Order: sequence, then C-alpha cells, then structure tokens
Amino acid sequence: MSDLRTRAAGPADLDAVLAFWKTAAEGTSISDDRDGVERLLARDPAALILAERDGVLVGTVIAGFDGWRCHLYRLAVRPDHRRQGIAGALLRAAEERFLRLGGRRGDAMVLDRNESAHPAWRAAGYAPEPQWSRWVKPLA
Repeated sequence: MSDLRTRAAGPADLDAVLAFWKTAAEGTSISDDRDGVERLLARDPAALILAERDGVLVGTVIAGFDGWRCHLYRLAVRPDHRRQGIAGALLRAAEERFLRLGGRRGDAMVLDRNESAHPAWRAAGYAPEPQWSRWVKPLA
C-alpha cells in the first residue's frame, strides 16, 4: 500500500467526494450536499480525510473533533478497492489527528445494517456500545 496517500480534502475536492459517496458510502445523509460539506471544511478544514491511489479517490473519513469528543463519520472505501487496508489507513490518519488535537477516545457512527463494514471497524479496535442509542431530531 505504499502508493496510498491520505490527505485533508480541500474545496476543489467537494464534487468528487459527493459523487464518491453515492457509490461507496452506505447510504445518503442529510448533510450529503455541497453546502453541508463546505460548512464542515469552513469550520474544520482538516476534518475530511481522503485516501488516494495514483491520484484516484479510493476512500474517505470525516474525523470531527469538537474540543470534547472525537467523532468518525463517512468511512467509505471504493467497492473495488475494499479489503486492501484503506479503511485502516484512513482510521489511523483520523486517530493521529485526534491525538494531535488532544482527543482521548474516538467514536463512530456505524449503521447496524451495514454488516459488511463491521469487520473493518472491529479490526481497527472499535466495538459497539449497546448501552447507548443515537437520538436524532431533524432541524430543518
């Protein structure tokens, strides 16, 4: 995997990222639009981490830190590049970022029904916490 490169996304990457999520992510999110990702980058320019191989986008993760908690979202790997260590490389990049910022524990949003992703999360040392539930309220 020496040809794999991780880096922070920039404004020029947004269209490619949004198109990538339509084919590589586990579904769509309320924030999967240009405005949502632009707001993310405006608030935290290094939060969206990309993995590229030979200049081609093959993976993403959002590593958001609010000063208190380290949150992981949108871990996605191009389907024809899965099981090659890309998810692990993205999570390592995210964890290194969190440590630099003073983070102490990462938590991830992982759909229960996305069973094909569970082994990657487990291999990286993550596990579900059954005592917690996600409570949501759409604001718009």
